[in-house]
Amino acid sequence: MLPAPRWLTTKPWRPRTSAPPVSVDTSPLVASLGQLRPLQMRQVRRSADEELFNALLAQYHYLGYQQPVGAHLKYLVWGAGRPLACAAWASAARHLGPRDRFIGWSAAARRRNLRLLAYNTRFLILPWVAVPHLASHVLARLAARLSADWQQLYGHPIYFLETFVDPARFRGTCYRAANWRVLGRTTGRGHNARSMRPTQPVKEILGYPLVADFRARLMSTMP
Repeated sequence: MLPAPRWLTTKPWRPRTSAPPVSVDTSPLVASLGQLRPLQMRQVRRSADEELFNALLAQYHYLGYQQPVGAHLKYLVWGAGRPLACAAWASAARHLGPRDRFIGWSAAARRRNLRLLAYNTRFLILPWVAVPHLASHVLARLAARLSADWQQLYGHPIYFLETFVDPARFRGTCYRAANWRVLGRTTGRGHNARSMRPTQPVKEILGYPLVADFRARLMSTMP
């Protein structure tokens, strides 16, 4: 028989991938991008709007919400007084063959400079929002400010962005329209895979350099 618990909590247990539901206006929003400008893009990590961000992803993104581990930023996009989109960024994958070959860095340079990459873990246009070109516009705007926001919070810039697109579900049109480049495909094996067989969906890898000399900066092993 197990001993009696030493402490109890009144907080309800929730899986790590959940977030409390939120009530928002879900009536259709059909407009042009020009009609909604200027859009407001707020970095909401450690702010009063972080719970709203988490809840919107949990309720409306097909992958749900998962609290990131390590360095990360969260953005809410607003227009006409309503939330329109969510975008989450986190630390990049340690090993990614097509990306590593595209950059051309050595193993030592990758270990030193991986922190200078950011991974777009979630991107959501809320399902009732019908605004042509909104997604690519948001991606371009976020790319223009992400490095400065990362520098402010973590003390170093970002030189390269990456993301994954599941081709069985999406074409990645908004990324291509925002000048992201297809680098290749994943192997479908997780980092803890015990065989060479795919165990996960194969995804396209897309990348976006934030500076013209990104290769020189990322390939450097100098302090």
